[in-house]
Amino acid sequence: MQHSQASSWKRVLTVSAAALALLLGGCTSTIVNMTADTVAENPSQIYTVTARVKPNQTELVKGSLKVQIVIDGQIFPMSPSALGDGLFEFEYHMPAGRTEATYYLLVNYAAERSNMVIPVEEYSELRTIKLTNRYVYTLESVRGPIGARIAIVGRGFTPQDVVYLDSVPARTVFEGPNAISFSVPAVPAGRAYKVSLNNGTTSQDVGSFRVDGLSLTVSPESLNLTTGGRATITFSLGSPAPEGGLLIDVSTDIPKSIVMPEVVIRAGATNATITVQGGQPGQGTLFVNGAGAGEITLPVSVTGR
Repeated sequence: MQHSQASSWKRVLTVSAAALALLLGGCTSTIVNMTADTVAENPSQIYTVTARVKPNQTELVKGSLKVQIVIDGQIFPMSPSALGDGLFEFEYHMPAGRTEATYYLLVNYAAERSNMVIPVEEYSELRTIKLTNRYVYTLESVRGPIGARIAIVGRGFTPQDVVYLDSVPARTVFEGPNAISFSVPAVPAGRAYKVSLNNGTTSQDVGSFRVDGLSLTVSPESLNLTTGGRATITFSLGSPAPEGGLLIDVSTDIPKSIVMPEVVIRAGATNATITVQGGQPGQGTLFVNGAGAGEITLPVSVTGR
């Protein structure tokens, strides 16, 4: 009888993928597959398939539950797991040269319904285990300021890898197959960003990173100019500016009274000095932003000659 049942399932497994997918459309909530679709490759090449199987206990005939996995054209029994009641496991040995395997779970039991005992057969959806030799162990730090260098430790890194904070690329340094690092780009501070690793073909989530503002000071604390007169302003950071430099956003409410260039602190530098010139007489303020340190204000007074 057992031989006949196995032969029957082998015949089922020969149908086309489309037909089998249609056949398996009737899965129920009795089976909850708890196995990840992508798993890290290991030297033993053994991977655990885990599922929670809990038929209706009020109708289950005691001792009738049988849980199996159908994989590689064969049926194997799944064993109760020591991790908890209702959990079943199967240790799958991936054949040499293979990086994935498609399977589904099969559950048989007897149920007592309306004073009758009937056989019940249920099955899960098709799933595929895919191996990866590229994964991340840890993000060295979960927060840091703009320009900070952060390491990522893992496996399978390549020189083509680029780290992104949300959609913003960061300067990425390939340290070796097991380590890379990136410099936190000049993004708005005070919030968390999703860190991902992209090699041009695939993108992999790394974790979450909170960007803190840089310490920024401006000197002098106020400006007194005459029309046509000049003065210097120095912008200083508490740590070196990131790769590509850091643009400091400076605006004013008296644009006709102040003539000034764009402010950029060069990559690796900690300060920048610019020259401003007085225009039409007026009184107002310079508003300084761009390092995530909050807004700094400088009172400005421009008088006629």
